[in-house]
Amino acid sequence: MGYTALYRKFRPDTFQDVKGQDAIVRTLKNQITTGRIGHAYLFCGTRGTGKTTAAKIFAKAVNCEHPAEGSPCGVCEMCQSISAGTSMNVIEFDAASNNGVDSIRGIREEVSYRPAEGRYKVYIIDEAHMLSGAAFNALLKTLEEPPEYVIFILATTEAHKIPVTILSRCQRYDFKRISVDTICTRLNELISREGMDVEEKAVRYIARAADGALRDALSLLDQCAAFYIGERLTYDRVLEVLGAVDTDVFSKLFRELLAQDVREVIATLDELVMQGRELSQLSEDFTWYLRNLLLLQCSDDMEEVLDISTENLQQLKEEAGMIETEELIRFIRIFSELTGKLKFSTQKRVLLEVTFIKLCRPQMEAGRNDALLARIRALETAVEKGMDAVSSGQISYAAAPEPAEEKPKPQLTRALSEDVRAAAKNFRSITENASVMLKQYLKKARLSAGENDRLQIVLPDEMSARFVAKQEHKDEITHLIEEKTGKTMEIDVRQVEEGRHFEDQFVDIEKYVNMDIIVED
Repeated sequence: MGYTALYRKFRPDTFQDVKGQDAIVRTLKNQITTGRIGHAYLFCGTRGTGKTTAAKIFAKAVNCEHPAEGSPCGVCEMCQSISAGTSMNVIEFDAASNNGVDSIRGIREEVSYRPAEGRYKVYIIDEAHMLSGAAFNALLKTLEEPPEYVIFILATTEAHKIPVTILSRCQRYDFKRISVDTICTRLNELISREGMDVEEKAVRYIARAADGALRDALSLLDQCAAFYIGERLTYDRVLEVLGAVDTDVFSKLFRELLAQDVREVIATLDELVMQGRELSQLSEDFTWYLRNLLLLQCSDDMEEVLDISTENLQQLKEEAGMIETEELIRFIRIFSELTGKLKFSTQKRVLLEVTFIKLCRPQMEAGRNDALLARIRALETAVEKGMDAVSSGQISYAAAPEPAEEKPKPQLTRALSEDVRAAAKNFRSITENASVMLKQYLKKARLSAGENDRLQIVLPDEMSARFVAKQEHKDEITHLIEEKTGKTMEIDVRQVEEGRHFEDQFVDIEKYVNMDIIVED
């Protein structure tokens, strides 16, 4: 006989072997023990959590000649025939490939015949959500009032697609994702029975990669073991087979992103590509790495939730303190979107590299408030370190010059209305010498006259107004006006109210600076 995949070889035969679904198993066993067996069941949950397996065990148990505490004995003639797939009492129906109304009509005709042996005919309809609307309607009456010897078990991964009329006629059981510890325990049992040599760290990684699906974990173990037949299966070898990336590499990438070091980021990505790492898996795993950082920022008691070693936990805590929460959420948003795009992209490497470059250069991501905040934070960091922003829009990390000795400022006369007009007339040339970010915002500004000969700078949105209204930016504008006009002038920063036009609220004095303004008493 040929080789049998691990997930098929070790498919549970009794309820005791079904892992991670204790509440459902206990309920089904109690129903069989007490004879309170329903006529229709809906098993729903993610893939690989035991829905179809539980359905088959239930079908054997209700027909078993000698059930033991609600579980099939596995040795009687009925159990043997159902396990071999030769029993006429258990009919497995794949709704994914037989979703038409004609297939359901065939079932309606069959249920009128009593089972040739055993007590119940059990119909297991897998991927039930794939049935057409007409097929559901054809099934409805039979499902509501089936013969006493018929049981329907519908299994689906998408319960929300099942019509309400069908749901109301079924006992619903939600199969939850299986925990990493439970999967590890099961894998170690099977590894021992198979005589395999697998490192514990490798077992835990496979369990995490399975994402709550025991069947996926067995398939991944099978894949890795086939690559290293007769050899010890280590953590590094599992990463190599699955095309995955170690946590240390994520730490390196994360620190390079924070340093905005494009060259090092691209070099790291190139190294991963040359190693044959799967880029979609890289994006998905890095998103989870960022998620772990976010959880550590939100709470100090996350050891059990994260399920990582003490050494890695200390490293994560250190890195969680290196980034602000808003920026971390922005990273998670970008990589979540990237993971979805990579699945359908023909240029995965290019897409991944562009994403990392955008994270290093926030000014490239236009139209997003969180990206704009990242740009502002980068500039503020540069200012705090005594650095200057270059006119190209990127930050120059050159050391700041030694501050010159401050000279006493001359006392300037207070500005008059004519001086306000002069400042408005030359405002665009005055702001040419402003810092990069401030100059970009002032390009959208319009000027108006305020009370007491103040110069009003009006911005189109709240973010622009908030940025320009910072005291250091107002001082910079005042200083530029002093240098140009030789007069001191107070300025006000305002925002155009949402839904209103500038002309409805302010007088644009730039329109009048080249005209004679006559004020009559």
